[in-house]
Amino acid sequence: MSIRKKIADSEAVLNWTARRIASYIRMVNRNTQWQRIGYEELDQLADQGEPVIVVLWHQRLAQSPYFFPLDKGRICSITSSARAGSMVGRVQKLFGMDTIAMTSKNANNIAVSREVIGKIKRGISIGIAADGPRGPERVLSTVPLVWARTSGKRVFGITFSARHGSEAGTWDRLLMPRPWRNQGVFLCREWTENVPRKASEEELETLRLSLEAHMNDITAEADRMVGREPWSPKG
Repeated sequence: MSIRKKIADSEAVLNWTARRIASYIRMVNRNTQWQRIGYEELDQLADQGEPVIVVLWHQRLAQSPYFFPLDKGRICSITSSARAGSMVGRVQKLFGMDTIAMTSKNANNIAVSREVIGKIKRGISIGIAADGPRGPERVLSTVPLVWARTSGKRVFGITFSARHGSEAGTWDRLLMPRPWRNQGVFLCREWTENVPRKASEEELETLRLSLEAHMNDITAEADRMVGREPWSPKG
């Protein structure tokens, strides 16, 4: 193993990096004038100990530790076992979130799904960036639909936007808000379609497109509220 890889995989280095990222996230949150819109129903469910499934876009991960009312309930974030996903998990744990790592191996992810359903049964909500961990950008996977079908729990789309910020040169065009004198919005809206327990592949695809459109709609709405140009596909 090369020295560079040893350093990159060092627990001390990884933890130091996670703390620096968490500091940036806290600085953004502290120095931004936020609006929090559409959270009434989610807050009430969290107060009652009723778990939900939270869906977000990978592009809007930078403020994800503030998406869910952690003062009212617990949430488990689904991350990738790859290095970048592992770092997301480390950062989210610093804010008090639970995490589960998925891999590219199907057998492992069957076990993850069982663990997810187990957490839901224990009253823990689940959060997932539904186009992650590698994209394509804003192409929603069926994973949250499968969990909604199995658990019968409600699905909420959550996003954020900020007036001042830049998009990283990553596959998801990660939005990085300016950490001072900023204005932002957290927007939460329930996706109200029902996922039948015996949904066919065709029905599941129709529902997938519906949730994908829901996520794009609320993200575009959040962007417009702070004066950002809404997302458009590459090319």
